[in-house]
Amino acid sequence: MIQLQVTPEISLADRPVKIHVSGLAPAQLVTLQSSLTDEQGVHFEARAFYRSDEAGEVDLEQAAATGGDYVGVWPMGLFWFLKPEKLFHRLMKRDVMSCPFRFQLDLFDSFQLQPSDKIAPLATCIVERWYVRPEVERIPIKEGRVRGALFLPPGPGPFPGVIDMFGGAGGLIEFRASLLASRGFAALALAYFAYDDLPQVLVEVDLEYFEEAANLLLKHPKVRGPGLGVIGVSKGAEVTLAMASFLEQVVAAVWINGTGFMNGTPLRYKGVHIPYIPYCPECLLITEMGALDNYHVFQDPRNPVHAAAAIPVEKARGEVLFVVGEADRNFNTKLFAEMAIERMKSHGKKNYTLLSYPGAGHLIEPPGSPLCSISPTRGSPKPVHWGGNPEPHARAQEHSWQEILKFLECHLGPTSSL
Repeated sequence: MIQLQVTPEISLADRPVKIHVSGLAPAQLVTLQSSLTDEQGVHFEARAFYRSDEAGEVDLEQAAATGGDYVGVWPMGLFWFLKPEKLFHRLMKRDVMSCPFRFQLDLFDSFQLQPSDKIAPLATCIVERWYVRPEVERIPIKEGRVRGALFLPPGPGPFPGVIDMFGGAGGLIEFRASLLASRGFAALALAYFAYDDLPQVLVEVDLEYFEEAANLLLKHPKVRGPGLGVIGVSKGAEVTLAMASFLEQVVAAVWINGTGFMNGTPLRYKGVHIPYIPYCPECLLITEMGALDNYHVFQDPRNPVHAAAAIPVEKARGEVLFVVGEADRNFNTKLFAEMAIERMKSHGKKNYTLLSYPGAGHLIEPPGSPLCSISPTRGSPKPVHWGGNPEPHARAQEHSWQEILKFLECHLGPTSSL
């Protein structure tokens, strides 16, 4: 009897599963296909071709795909190499609480490049991938000026607190905070523009808003102080670095593909004002695919005229983890990270760690997400080129997420056992 088994069939999106096929003939050629329709109705698929071993089995932890959307040994390849039927569409979980992503895995006989409804699979399995574990509580936050959503793990706590931010599209994105809460952190997904009654356009970084958010999180009875962590990507990483530099509450900061300067918006904090490096829109490139390549829109920070726009990262009291995708096409992330680290070194500081990934793009996310190298974003007239190559990007997401979790737990204290 032919069987397709996925263990476990229900899991968190950042956790690996085991895929095993049995009951085949020795050396039988088969096609494994995963498919998913996201919350916006866009269909994703990935497929790979395998040959069974002498026992008539295919174990994705050991078997190498011979072709398809990937080759080689990729135990999670059917999830990490998903491709959308709609060009430039990003797979992103929007409603983390009410439903999971439901994947259908199909096993087909022989080589099937595009299996149709007329071809019956040999076996099928449904896999649920959740972005929040059961009993995690989501609390909408609308207190003072602060807007967002707080995710609390089950139990009395107290839990280490983390503020989670995304980038220049604004709004409120929750899937990373919900996964952090599922790993034992009290995680505040923080919006800072283009959400609720916040300004629709970010004209300045008012660090007092982020300080208010930090104090709000730390005063929660289930949050363990005295310090907290911050994680941000893109513009959110820029804000993360500023928070680490000025706010004593921040003892662990995770900077993912950001800058070490204020770009496009100034920073204000009490009596401090940091000017910004203007964007250079005339340096914008349009790729052959019709996407916008912003790499040169961000001016060279090494120009002495921009020195005043640097974030004084040498003032950071806590630890800073820099996560770099070296194939980032949004801006020169590696240069910005190296300049920030050099600035810290020049002041005798050693409170930094660098993770740099050749081939990884801008959108380094938890490992449940496939590479998105181009996608539309709010405020852009055309899709934006984020960069990255599928295989190194997948490895970067897997490795960096585990390192981020270890970093936060190391500097904020242990989480509860979940």
